Amino acid sequence: MDWAHLIVLRATMPAAGAGPSVPGHGDCAGETNVNGPGPTRPELLVAGGDVVTMNPRREVLLGGAVAVAGERVLAVGATSELRARWPGTPELDASDCVVTPGLVNAHLHQTGDPLARARIPDDLPPGASVDTWAVPLHAAHLPADDELSALLAGVESLRNGVTTVIEAGTVAHPERVAAAMHEVGIRGGIGAWGWDVPGAPFAGPAGEVLDRLAALVTAHPPGSRVEGWVTLVGHGLASDELLAGAAELARDRGARMTMHLSPSGADPEDYLRRTGRRPALHLASLDVLGPHLLLAHAVWLDDAEVEALLATRTAVAYCPWAYLRLGQGVTRAGRHAELLRRGGRIALGTDAANAADSADLLRTAALAVGLAKDMALDPTGPGAAEALELATIGGAEAIGMADRIGSLEPGKYADLVVHDATGPQWTPRGDVAQQLVWSADGRSVRDVLVGGRIVVRDHACVEVDEPALRTAAARAAEALLARAGVPLRSRWPTLRAY
Repeated sequence: MDWAHLIVLRATMPAAGAGPSVPGHGDCAGETNVNGPGPTRPELLVAGGDVVTMNPRREVLLGGAVAVAGERVLAVGATSELRARWPGTPELDASDCVVTPGLVNAHLHQTGDPLARARIPDDLPPGASVDTWAVPLHAAHLPADDELSALLAGVESLRNGVTTVIEAGTVAHPERVAAAMHEVGIRGGIGAWGWDVPGAPFAGPAGEVLDRLAALVTAHPPGSRVEGWVTLVGHGLASDELLAGAAELARDRGARMTMHLSPSGADPEDYLRRTGRRPALHLASLDVLGPHLLLAHAVWLDDAEVEALLATRTAVAYCPWAYLRLGQGVTRAGRHAELLRRGGRIALGTDAANAADSADLLRTAALAVGLAKDMALDPTGPGAAEALELATIGGAEAIGMADRIGSLEPGKYADLVVHDATGPQWTPRGDVAQQLVWSADGRSVRDVLVGGRIVVRDHACVEVDEPALRTAAARAAEALLARAGVPLRSRWPTLRAY
């Protein structure tokens, strides 16, 4: 989408007898419920803010409002018009604010790392963060740890304006992760990692792993607020039988599939040694690629692999902060900007708490387009507008949910974020996309709705006692680290001074 034609409209009350409040804006200001019969009167107006719709025309309504009925958006238009149409409707005041669709995080580890935040060193040799840390941590997780970890991840995500997360794969207790997601009020997909390599924890025969994945999709069917995904670890940890079976399962159930692939050069080396093909081409030979599949990372691709992803409409979750922190070579090998330019399906992800270290998707969006400009030595490359697309409607399309989320349009779920625009980073006000991406970050998020339900109000989660969560997380982390036996260290001496 060329944002050079971004339409910025001042949402004002029309004169008597006039048409829609904004010329040519009937599709936004109407109250058509594209999902069939539903409420015809809103229960809430998010009123008075500058509404970044992310609709097909990418309209921004200055002084606009969003009418929320049940779980969905009933109308988007001028605040004065919607107030006149539905007098007495309760309001969430968004004056001096920017209202956007909820952000989409397509790759987030909700278990494993969150309870070990900032404890995994950032100077480890390749593979050590997995072998020395991730594997022992997951092996030591209790069921309650998975739920607490996911609750913590959900709170951080929502407070950064992320309303939809795709679980990168938990190991043993996906139902506890789903319970935490329901408690905090976030939308997304969950997955239980499957692998069938001999001797690995929680591994099993391909048929057994596929049965577990099928049971998860059955328990959390596609279209649910928390839906089950067919999730594999990826890398070299799945047989051809498991890879092909997982893709077939996803297609048969109408579900989505995700797995890790080629964040570094290790996967290409391994696949070439084992199969004689590079990773994406081997998946293509098994009929695994396709629009049902979201590949996490896909950094180290060659020309033929790029063509395979484009031809099959396979999506990619791009997690740039992780590659920088882990030194995986995205500035040397990454081709995500090329995929995007050529019509590829790209979403953004923040990966694990000790890889990207933050759930702030606006920072991730800025980094993604900044790297693209710098790697190509092209300042005319993707900018703030494209970054915001990746974080909203583009990300929603890549995870197969663009019919439900990603933009503020009648009939879609009322997943939206109110950004406080009174801070110095918003002063003076300029282009809204540039200000969101280059100037602001998740700290501007004031209120968040998911499915019409207020889940963050005045910078705090509504459904979770955050002080109690901090206390519980600290205690659980201490016990988890002790059980895991991981090598704790700090590069600076840390002394008690009380």
